[in-house]
Amino acid sequence: MAKIIIGFTEKIKINNKVILARIDTGAGYNSISKELAKKLKLGPVVKHIRVRTSNGEERRPVVYVEMKIKNKKLKTFFNIADRKKMLYPVLIGRRVLRRGFIIDPLKE
Repeated sequence: MAKIIIGFTEKIKINNKVILARIDTGAGYNSISKELAKKLKLGPVVKHIRVRTSNGEERRPVVYVEMKIKNKKLKTFFNIADRKKMLYPVLIGRRVLRRGFIIDPLKE
């Protein structure tokens, strides 16, 4: 199977809405903003996880979501976080990247 080349930011599609996401090799999990999760009517919450952040540790709800990156459909978990102060409402972590993606830092 050929690897799909992506950049540090990438357009993804959730529920037919195109969203600019940040690709983060330092993050294990995917994360989506509370506001966006509510707007996209994501749910139900399937579990809660503990996530290490710069402020310590948080307990976050998790939803199971079908998304698309570069025409590749994936079903994956997203934890729901307060990302109001962040530049990107969605963060894609290593658990998705392991499924056939290579990051090219020069790609825009």
